[in-house]
Amino acid sequence: MMRRRDFLRATLVTAGSVVVPTACSDDGDAIGACDVHQDDAFFPQSVASGDPRHDSVVLWTRLIDRKQPQSDLNLAIVIALDEGFTQLVVLTPGSDNVATVGSGSTQLRVTARSEFDHCVKVKVNGLSPGTTYYYRFYYMTGEGCVSSRVGRTRTAPAPGADVPVRFAFVSGQDYIGRYYNAYVALAKEELDFVVHLGGYIHETTGNPSLQAPPGQRGISFSDVDGALAFQPAEGAAYHAAKSLSNYRELYKTYRSDRALQRVHELFPMIAVWGDHEFSDDCHGATAAYLDGREPETDEYRRKSANQAWFEYMPAEYPNDPKGDEFRYDRAVAYPDDITIYRDFPFGKHVHLVMTDLRSYRADHLIPEEAFPGKVIARKADIEAEFIEAEELEALAPYRSHYIEDIDAMGRYKDALVLAAPLFGFDPRLGFAHDETPRPVSASVVNEIVAKLNEQRPDTAPVPLISESEMSFMDVGFAYADLGKTDYYSAFGSRYFVVKESFDPISRIALKADEARGVVMGDAQRAWFQKTMEESQSTWKVWGNEYRLSQLVLAHTTQPAEPEQEPLTRHFYLSCDGWDGFRRERDELIEMLATVEGNVVSITGDLGAFLAGTAAVEGATAKIVEFGGAAISSATYRSVLTKQLASHPTLKDVLQGEDIDDSMQKANPYLAFSNAKSNGFCVVEANADEFVVSMHMIPEDALAAPLYDETGSAALDEQITIARYKTKAAESELYLEDQGTWTQWIPRTAS
Repeated sequence: MMRRRDFLRATLVTAGSVVVPTACSDDGDAIGACDVHQDDAFFPQSVASGDPRHDSVVLWTRLIDRKQPQSDLNLAIVIALDEGFTQLVVLTPGSDNVATVGSGSTQLRVTARSEFDHCVKVKVNGLSPGTTYYYRFYYMTGEGCVSSRVGRTRTAPAPGADVPVRFAFVSGQDYIGRYYNAYVALAKEELDFVVHLGGYIHETTGNPSLQAPPGQRGISFSDVDGALAFQPAEGAAYHAAKSLSNYRELYKTYRSDRALQRVHELFPMIAVWGDHEFSDDCHGATAAYLDGREPETDEYRRKSANQAWFEYMPAEYPNDPKGDEFRYDRAVAYPDDITIYRDFPFGKHVHLVMTDLRSYRADHLIPEEAFPGKVIARKADIEAEFIEAEELEALAPYRSHYIEDIDAMGRYKDALVLAAPLFGFDPRLGFAHDETPRPVSASVVNEIVAKLNEQRPDTAPVPLISESEMSFMDVGFAYADLGKTDYYSAFGSRYFVVKESFDPISRIALKADEARGVVMGDAQRAWFQKTMEESQSTWKVWGNEYRLSQLVLAHTTQPAEPEQEPLTRHFYLSCDGWDGFRRERDELIEMLATVEGNVVSITGDLGAFLAGTAAVEGATAKIVEFGGAAISSATYRSVLTKQLASHPTLKDVLQGEDIDDSMQKANPYLAFSNAKSNGFCVVEANADEFVVSMHMIPEDALAAPLYDETGSAALDEQITIARYKTKAAESELYLEDQGTWTQWIPRTAS
């Protein structure tokens, strides 16, 4: 059991008056006159701060003494108003979650416990609003006193303070094969804090679909037996973290990078997790590596990931809503073991609201293991939901003919049973054992029968279902109509899902089972709505893991007959995010559009810079959204290029077009897209406007570290900046061109 209360016990302190330093001892009294020297070997992950409020902040370090690797270690922290530590802050120790102002010492003694991997968190209360503080940790060795590097942090402005706020938001910092040059540039900014929207670590050690070849910058686990092992069809074997040791090792390695350390030393960070802090494309405690071939729910693994995040991130936690002790207990079932959604006011103008979009969400609506031919919406289902003739007519090109009950079509049922082991699909076709009828797409049956006939040239072929036979069949939606082209595949499930089929299918599915459309969960959603509606800040800023704006690509197929019209389908690029949960997305946008003031969404995850308005189709509700690219993870162009190359029908969907041009053409509310660069975003918010500067770095500029002065100067020459803004009391977007701001007008989709 790891108790949060125990983890913070004797580390909740209150700041008081300011004094000058005195002498040094090893009993936690004072530091100053003895021979103190900085030694990174004892503090290998340096220091960090986080979750700043107007009167408090969380400070962090990790202490290692190689002579006592398994022992609890006593150390001290000192806080000052100046970098020279001539004005020290008096600290009054507290207990549990209660602290009172009073006299104390300029040096607080804390313990780095072995059971927490020697991580230390100190929450300091009673600080002054809008104030910069400096801090460092000290440790007495047998040879003398050593210190950590100096950290700098800043508290939030006082409630109601009419001051501008300047912060950065980042995401996606894969360590393998790439360097944190974007952080070198970010460290030069003057910021109040940094928001991390997820992807702080990547749980895998070399997934070829997402990660670069390790080269000189790789990760290997000490606890290999405790990790998940993968051998892709092409490329080297790799692992995914599973044990607590694996996840801790990832944080230790990532935080060994000096560019990342420097950002933590300079700015407080407010972070939430995305998928990779646990597992790519996860929902709750369930991974998605095997695309439905085997069960992948692993609560132990999920809680290992959560515990490591808790230990290594300088994050505060809200009090237990039940009012009892504040703890992390492995006996508590996931997801009730931990809560990370929380909010932060910054003076009068900024209220940051951070959400958790992984812990409480449902599975992807379209199962990866789905049999493409299974019909999931029959004629009667569709006509019951879409009663207007215009709606039904619009759906017509995207539906297909189906066999009402495959069990009544003996030759085709037998053919599918024969084909199942040959082609690797479930002979039950995704239906329950006693389910009846079993409707199956006629066109999918034909495809399988044709392949089966090819496999058995010496056997009398099974005849295909003719066009005339199909004309007497009803039309509905099968998984194939959503883009499902194969069994046990993310295509047509998480990626490249046909919008014209998915949207009506999701309406029908959620009418039958509302739980399949949940992302936030009831408690978080109620908190989110209440927080947004009651906020009096000029800007309510939603820290949103994945982008809210619709993202599709258009693909037109030519007709088989000359007299037929070409058919254009729009493919959702990813249904792992909000495009896969359209109802909750639209409900949230409609709610946020009515909130008094201004709501802005800032997002990460995708690996692309985006600016636009997230809108509800057929309605006026919309909010402005800004998306940041990854610090170092693969750009979306790189990821999408790999995905399209292996897709059976969409390989040429871009047809030589630039990916950003294609996305803007197909998405009328998308004002800007750069899927080719890495980088970060800087926000400047005041009473009148919310300005976002997108610092864009070429992907190939991350191949080698540019951490020294020469490299940093060379990096500056490669950075370009795009600027967008929105104004108070509006939900409109403006773009800057050579110093002139122009309102952006949405286009017509193509």
